[in-house]
Amino acid sequence: MYHHFRYNKNKSRVVYILRDILELSVYCMSDDRGNLMDKNKTETYYILFEKMISSMTNYEGFERSEFVGILDEICELFRIAKGVTEFYTSLSNEKAGQGEILIDHDNGRGEKVVVRRRVVTKTMAVIIGTLYMAEGDEPLTEDEYLKVDLILRALLSFVSRNRLQGAVEMLGFFDDAGYPNLRSYNRCLEQLNQKRALPGHTALHFNLRHFSLINSDVGRRAGDVVMRNYFNLIKEVIGEDGIICRMGGDNFIAVFENRCTTQIEEIMKGVPVSCDITEDNRVMISATAGFYVIPDGFEMRNEEDILNKLMIASVIAKRDDASSIVYYDENMLVRKDQSMRIQRIFPKALKDKEFRVFYQPKVDVDSGRIVGAEALCRWFREGRIVPPMDFIPILEQHMDICQLDFYMLDCVCKDIIRWLAEGRHVVRTSVNLSRKHLVDVDLLEHIMEIIERNQVPHQYIEIELTETTTDVEFKDLKRVVKGLQEQGISTSVDDFGIGYSSLNLIREIPWNVLKIDRCFLPVEGDSESDVTTLMFKHVVSMAQAMGLVCIVEGVETVRQIEILRENQCSIAQGFYFDKPLPVEEFEKRMEEACYRVPECE
Repeated sequence: MYHHFRYNKNKSRVVYILRDILELSVYCMSDDRGNLMDKNKTETYYILFEKMISSMTNYEGFERSEFVGILDEICELFRIAKGVTEFYTSLSNEKAGQGEILIDHDNGRGEKVVVRRRVVTKTMAVIIGTLYMAEGDEPLTEDEYLKVDLILRALLSFVSRNRLQGAVEMLGFFDDAGYPNLRSYNRCLEQLNQKRALPGHTALHFNLRHFSLINSDVGRRAGDVVMRNYFNLIKEVIGEDGIICRMGGDNFIAVFENRCTTQIEEIMKGVPVSCDITEDNRVMISATAGFYVIPDGFEMRNEEDILNKLMIASVIAKRDDASSIVYYDENMLVRKDQSMRIQRIFPKALKDKEFRVFYQPKVDVDSGRIVGAEALCRWFREGRIVPPMDFIPILEQHMDICQLDFYMLDCVCKDIIRWLAEGRHVVRTSVNLSRKHLVDVDLLEHIMEIIERNQVPHQYIEIELTETTTDVEFKDLKRVVKGLQEQGISTSVDDFGIGYSSLNLIREIPWNVLKIDRCFLPVEGDSESDVTTLMFKHVVSMAQAMGLVCIVEGVETVRQIEILRENQCSIAQGFYFDKPLPVEEFEKRMEEACYRVPECE
């Protein structure tokens, strides 16, 4: 009776369980009631059952067409007209009808349900199997019913395993929005690496630019459509020979054949993307991107071999004003090592007071008097000055810059108190705070604690904040400036004109001082009708009409001083008067009372 089912010691535990079920079913069906099918039909049943089990447990290569063919034969043997399996990942999805339905056998005559099984797994997935017969066909005998039911239960077990494997695949290799995730990316890299096919490919990490503004403008639902359409544009270019995945938020990572690079670069630079399925509404989307062209002979030891290089290039692209697309080269690794060294030695350098305050005067262009100063940081290390550009951008990548800013504010407060105690003339001094501070919900309290601890009169401190780049930062900036105003602390906006929504910045936030970036300042040869000259004139006029004090940075020539006078902008800061000075030299300048200024024409 059982010789058609050949057991293999190497088969999985599933086979032995099914074998036991089979033997039990044969025992149960071999009773004295005379309900056994004829011998040939029974033999055929067990042959087909064995084939079905062998096909289901062929883990090396399951052939769906072969499996469906076996099911067709079984259904014909038992007069089954249609077989339906349903899979739902949850009870709520079953209720909503959101699942996968397969009909592997259907002769078009299935009308009457003869067997139905519904199974709820421990993970709360639901698997349903239903078999139909034609109305006029001979009903199943008791023996036939038991055999068909056994096959259906085995089939549901198989469906459950396969569909749950698919669910695990989705959970492990895709995020909640259905984008392939970092695991998918690493798996693709491993497959390419095994084939030694990574050379000839380019890796990419990119971040959508100002995407929070897109969400604000078109709404989050439409923003999701925009992101998906942008993703699909790149996916279509990459094709089947690479992958694009989401790392989270609006950060993505990809690997593709080198032939795709030019097209993908153009997409990174900016393309119109539809906000809805009608494609009537479109927005321009661009990205900051780090590329790594994988060289010949490259062999990946682990995924970080590529990811680290990508992130270096991507970080540079994000903070580089000149280019939003950066290709990795080995010099970047040297710079990264330098960055890590700076971060490593910074805490001790701060503790040892290697950072010192330099003061750059703010000068009245009519009288030459010093009317204010800006505190700037200089790092003295091992007998030399470390240039600010060698450490400030590095510290700004992390929260280290916040520690330095508070250190500088404390030093300035101590100098002001000393000057007051010594009876010196004291001017209001501005201290820069990085945008990194805006994530600190207690920033106002931290600033005021330093000022109050040093007992500095509030009129001598000015907090200088740089324009923001996102709407989220803008709201935080507004909150902080209003809080400082309530404490009587003057605030100034630095680098006006190069950040996020500059007009909103001065319309909605109660600044005291507007520092106009040098990019607005006309240079030698600019005529009255040049765009720069016109913009400078109107920015100054608008700020003064709003009651803001205007200070122009980067003043270096007599002509620029004349331009300030012509536009009734009375305060300048720049090398024409002085570079940033050590505290002792700045104190001497204050004693000298004023600078010589060019006479008015």
